[in-house]
Parts: sequence; structure tokens; C-alpha cells
Amino acid sequence: MNIICRHLLIRGKVQGVYYRMTARNEAIAHGLSGWVRNRTDGCVEAVVNGPELAVRAFIDWAFQGPPAARVDAVEVEESEDASHTGFSMRSTV
Repeated sequence: MNIICRHLLIRGKVQGVYYRMTARNEAIAHGLSGWVRNRTDGCVEAVVNGPELAVRAFIDWAFQGPPAARVDAVEVEESEDASHTGFSMRSTV
């Protein structure tokens, strides 16, 4: 099993639409660890760590988000920040 970690920036109408909560639920459903938070620039930021196929499924979901969201773009980068247990919602930065 190939474990990977990815850093995501999600842009669009993604705050105030339960994006963070549904992202957390989606990550947990896929057995991923990491975190998600709002940013003061209006983006949602996430780090996800786990099996490659599960991370890819989360990324696919991130392009859609919850029903009230409008995702304009998702930037995905490799991340070395893989030291997470569980999946949390962090404070806005």
C-alpha cells in the first residue's frame, strides 16, 4: 500500500457552506488523517494523508464539495507533513 500526503487549496464559494465539516466526514470515511481549515483569503486548506487511492478519492470529492459549495479550483501539491493521527478541523488562519 502506497501512503501519500497532499496539501490542497480549494477556491470558490467554499466557506459558510459546511465545506470543512463535510471534508472531515469524507476524509474519515476514506480512513485518512490530516486536517482542514478556513483561510482569511476565502479558501479552504487541507492536508490529507493515507493510502494513495483514498487520497485520490478525497481529491476527486474536493472538486465537488458539499451541495451548497461552488468549487472554482483545487490546487494540489505533495506534502511532507504526514505526522497526523485522526482528522481535525483547525482554526482559521
